[in-house]
Formats: sequence, C-alpha cells, structure tokens
Amino acid sequence: MKDLIIVRGGGDIASGIIQKFHRSGFKVLVLEVEKPSFIRRTVCYGEAVYEKEIFLEESKAVLTYGIDEINKIIEEGDIAIAIDPYGDLIKKLKPLAVIDAILAKKNLGTTTSMAPITIGLGPGFNAGKDVDIVIETIRGHNLGRLIFSGYAKDNTGTPGIIKGYGRERVIYSEVPGIIKNIKKIGDIVEKDEIIAFIGDIPVRSPLTGILRGLIREGYKVTKGFKIGDVDPRKDEQQNCYTISDKSRNIGGSALEAVLYLRKKI
Repeated sequence: MKDLIIVRGGGDIASGIIQKFHRSGFKVLVLEVEKPSFIRRTVCYGEAVYEKEIFLEESKAVLTYGIDEINKIIEEGDIAIAIDPYGDLIKKLKPLAVIDAILAKKNLGTTTSMAPITIGLGPGFNAGKDVDIVIETIRGHNLGRLIFSGYAKDNTGTPGIIKGYGRERVIYSEVPGIIKNIKKIGDIVEKDEIIAFIGDIPVRSPLTGILRGLIREGYKVTKGFKIGDVDPRKDEQQNCYTISDKSRNIGGSALEAVLYLRKKI
C-alpha cells in the first residue's frame, strides 16, 4: 500500500495524527498493545481494542485480525486497528511512513529501516538517527515544530495548566488494585466526590469540574498510576468528545512532515 501510514499508538495525542491522515486520503493502520491504559478514552481511536469500533470526528476505527481484515477495512475507507505491540506488521505491509505516537518518553523500537519515512513524537528519539523527524510535544512556542537533528525537549512531568491547575487536576491511584468506576467521562463532579473505587479504597475528585478522563473499569492499576483527569472549566463539556488543540497541532505537523519527506523519496 503505497499511501499506507502506520501509527504506533492510538491514544488521545495520536488521534490528531490518525484523523488528519485519514481525512487527507491516506490509508491508516494503528498498532496497539493488548490492554491499553487510555485515560481520555472518548477521544482515542485505539479504544477500538476494547469496543471493536470507534466513531470519532466523522472517522471510524475498526479492530482487525490479520492482514486480510486490515486490507478490507482500509479499502472500505475506515481506519484499521491491530494489536501488534512489537510492530511485526510493519515488515509485512511496507508502509510509506511509520509514526511512533506511543509517547513512552523513550524509543521502544522504532527505526529508520522500518519505512521510507519515520517520525517520532516527543522525547526519546534522535532525529536523523532513530527516525527521520522528531515532533516537539511540549506545550509552548515550539509545540509541533519539526526537528531534523537531535532531540525534542525532555518531558517536564507537569500536565498542561488549565485555569491555574496543573498536576493537581490529574488523579493517580493511591493503592494497587482493580478499578470500579462510579462516574463516567463527561460528568460534572465536585471536589472530594467519589468517582471510583480501587478495591475498597475510594478515589475522590481533586477539584470541582468535568471528569475529562477516567481509565476503563476493571483495569488493574499499580500505585501511582495515572487514572483520571478533571477539567475545572464546567462549560467545556464538549471537549470530552473532541480531539484536543494539542493533538490537532501535532497531527498537522505529522502530516506536514510526511508530505515534506515524500517529495524527497
């Protein structure tokens, strides 16, 4: 497939990339792990791993098994999702480009030999060696910048600031165990309201706002695992169901990078 784009990772930032390429007429295959730990599940194409099909911003993603199914779904005009954490399908399908959007803060195995065009998001990739281009993912003036040599900025460890709240709006598990959700994404919650349980231990909202993200019920978490995200802007409920500004920015940069490098092949 000469116009096939393979995206490693189907999380909320990857969704901006997936959507941009799909809407621009490219064939898109997303590779995911068997049990992804999405927080903003309602805006992740990779959630098809659990739901079989996902509709997000007029694009449909479908879980597939095997190359024949992948080809069928792509030829029908949809996005194919496959469970392939090690990228075994890359060699078999020979895509135009591989985009590593796992955001693991390190390179989990993507190399320039995988495809004519290779792109890595954020820290952990050396542009010109590991991949052809690295895309900056840190918010600020350089968000989305294409890096042709060297590395992106190191991860700050601080979530984006919304209405003065950064790390304090993000929910981390205090204990290990299996989560049972009481609230759902999009619910308005009050400060200290119980939104879930991990075993018998309640998980409370750190502030009043919209529950923008919550890990899937039944997921086995470790202590300190990121499990939720509260947006203090009560009037921004629709944001729970649409691709974010950061994701769109990075998606546009990825599309630019592929079009730029394709001219040189």
